[in-house]
Amino acid sequence: MTQVQQRVSENLARIRETVAASAVRGGREAEAIQLVAVVKYAPLEAVEALVAAGCLDLGESRPQQLWQRAEHFADKPVRWHFIGHLQRNKVRRTLGHVHLLHAGDSPRLLEAVNEAAQSLDQPASVLIEVNISGDANKQGFAPEDVEPLLPRLAELQHLRVRGLMAMASLHGGRDRARADFAALRKLRDGLRGNLPPGVELDELSMGMSDDFDIAIEEGATIVRVGSALLEGVEG
Repeated sequence: MTQVQQRVSENLARIRETVAASAVRGGREAEAIQLVAVVKYAPLEAVEALVAAGCLDLGESRPQQLWQRAEHFADKPVRWHFIGHLQRNKVRRTLGHVHLLHAGDSPRLLEAVNEAAQSLDQPASVLIEVNISGDANKQGFAPEDVEPLLPRLAELQHLRVRGLMAMASLHGGRDRARADFAALRKLRDGLRGNLPPGVELDELSMGMSDDFDIAIEEGATIVRVGSALLEGVEG
């Protein structure tokens, strides 16, 4: 085992332990939480080590790198998650590789995803990105705009809305992050009682390396962890 493989394996084991402990504190099982390894800054050897260790949900935010790496791992059961803002002119090629699009951040993008999914003859699973913190520099829908958006999305026949995604505020530390995560869960729970046909809000994608533990405590079903998995690995 190389030094990179050893370090990645140790990091992954530590993260999985934290996921399990956080799930227990939140009254759930570890199996209810999906760990997405964010590999956009990872060297290929580290990504290969993650896959070899059984971490098969990988997150990318750069389309060209996702295309290349999806081809590299084509013979592996990897599920790719696109986690950044996706330009509409890259939607079609990206969708061909993606298991779940985390950043459905505008009506125009979601309509483009639906159109591309129709042309590919494969439904596209997406999460609606919510600017839960209200930060001016963040993408996504305002919380109050999500409910009126859902009937419109239900009409897009090749779109499968699976849940909500958000990032905590850049300011305020872990206390503010916890409040943001709780607010996203509350928003989701309030919407679930009156969903249009074909729209599901089972997933909450929230929490990254610095705060994924509290995101799980507040109801996250998917966490996106990058730097904590790659600690000690040169990029």
